[in-house]
Amino acid sequence: MYTTSNFRNGLKILVDGIPYEITYFQHVKPGKGGAFVRTKLMNLLNQSVVEKTFRATERVERPDIQECSMQLLYASDDGFHFMDINTYEQIVVPASTVGDRRLYLKENEVVKVLLFNQKVVSIELPSFVILAIAQCDPGVRGDTVSGATKPAIMETGAVVQVPLFVNEKDHLKIDTRTGEYIERA
Repeated sequence: MYTTSNFRNGLKILVDGIPYEITYFQHVKPGKGGAFVRTKLMNLLNQSVVEKTFRATERVERPDIQECSMQLLYASDDGFHFMDINTYEQIVVPASTVGDRRLYLKENEVVKVLLFNQKVVSIELPSFVILAIAQCDPGVRGDTVSGATKPAIMETGAVVQVPLFVNEKDHLKIDTRTGEYIERA
């Protein structure tokens, strides 16, 4: 059981038999009345976001979520084919479950797959990935305004704003949480 003092971004909780991930929380202590916690929760089964308020003394359950390290083998029309790196079992994760995270997935990448009641509910990417630029316009000489950027299409199809000095075929470190360029790799 978790109390509201355990709440943090990324924590998985069980509310009314449904697993949620906390995406935002705020402890509020009004001048009058008891303290409470405002949260935004993402439903791990259908990716919808709901807002819920908890009293400060309220407790919530831990969901029975298993994390497995799996390697992406390939993508097909059926979905994404993953292999458990410990047991070598293969599973197919539907594209709807992967969602926009597909923009940072490339073959042989190891990710955490979350299972709830033996069903895949989500995948967790590493914080940073190294991707190659597939297409990028060259920087224009003299266009050196402070902080100038240009769009670059990565090997996975993600579009990232990069500095002017970055060229096609460079490998970049990308933050998967924000989709921002970090540095050349």
